[in-house]
Amino acid sequence: MKKFLKTVAVAAALTTIVAGCSKASGGNEANSDLTVVNLYSTVTNEADKITLQNVVKKFEKENPDIDIKENYPADGYEGMLRVKMAANDMPDLFDTHGWAIHRYGEYVEDLKDMDWVKDLDPALEQILKDESGKVYAYPLNQAKDGLTYNATLLEEYGIEPPTTFDEFVTALETIKKKGKGEVTPLWFAGSDKSAFGQYFDQFSTPLLITGEQNYQKELLDGTFDWSNYTFLAEKLKEMHEKKLLNEDILTAQNHQMVDLMAQNKIGFIVGGGMLGPSVEEVNPEVKLGVIPMPVIEDGDEPSWIGGERHTLAVWKDSKVKDEAKKFLEFISQPEMVKEIAEGTSLPSGLTNTESKNYYSEYYEKYADVKVEPYFDRVYLPSGMWDPMGATGQELLSGTMTPEEVSKKMEVEYKRLLEQKK
Repeated sequence: MKKFLKTVAVAAALTTIVAGCSKASGGNEANSDLTVVNLYSTVTNEADKITLQNVVKKFEKENPDIDIKENYPADGYEGMLRVKMAANDMPDLFDTHGWAIHRYGEYVEDLKDMDWVKDLDPALEQILKDESGKVYAYPLNQAKDGLTYNATLLEEYGIEPPTTFDEFVTALETIKKKGKGEVTPLWFAGSDKSAFGQYFDQFSTPLLITGEQNYQKELLDGTFDWSNYTFLAEKLKEMHEKKLLNEDILTAQNHQMVDLMAQNKIGFIVGGGMLGPSVEEVNPEVKLGVIPMPVIEDGDEPSWIGGERHTLAVWKDSKVKDEAKKFLEFISQPEMVKEIAEGTSLPSGLTNTESKNYYSEYYEKYADVKVEPYFDRVYLPSGMWDPMGATGQELLSGTMTPEEVSKKMEVEYKRLLEQKK
């Protein structure tokens, strides 16, 4: 997660982050009868944060002897957890943000014997469960990322949601023409390199994985020819030159996104699945939709890009493992699963309840569409997210060519693979 979720509504989240625990008072710490369980989460979106806090309050009310200390470090999360891993001093409960097995695997308690495991959504098994049956984390919700679009605007302009990359570009060109300069066809908060990382990561799946000509083997064994990646940089540059992207792309910030979409000034966003409820609060007349990723190769089928969104793993050396697991048991109850899913506007990670959220009609419409895991989490070594996003910024600033983008990715890919040996 380090994904788009990590970048949406950052300004709003930063105003609420507290250096230590999120509780307003530290009085509980003086009560020796309380068992303190430290919880670290990658949540930044304010609505998601409130949802998690409300669930914690309900748990603490039922279990007055346990104090869940929440921490929301935002962009500092990953660096903080790396330090804690090095010191073998992990939080009792922590978000694995897409790296449950490959990064945090040796630090987590096996949860396979917990009751909720029987209800784990099969779509998450390859991400949270290994061949031996070990279960690495509890899924608070799951991601189904694709393209978020202004459904009100597309209906007004007579544009059908695209299913292919060519249709996508055509839709952008139509928005540019009919919007008469007032609407940005495809908007990026490009001051944050993660916005470009999201573009490259999500479109890498239809380009390199799901088509008849796929490169799964080569990506996994280190022999991938990175010239096959150049297409994405070429298309991004081409869209920029055709003025299909926002003019302020390299300075635009995430906090602008909601207001611009609510003003009907944005057509599409890559990812952005959580945007709908925030836009609705500002302008209920604007409706958003989501679609799976358009295909690039003829004969391919659209796919969602996803897996875990937010999770909670239990540190295997925690001194309060029983209390941490008790919290997981509490939130795995159907009513809690439903509350979290609806509060975060995402599908639940368990199958023991039905929930409705802002995008439910779209998830139901595309229920048969396969969910592919995030490209970088499966096919790239840890650390590739940063150059993936940074090369997008350099490309559009004119300091890199599309070919140089691929070369840079190749260099970083090989360097990081070598580090793993």
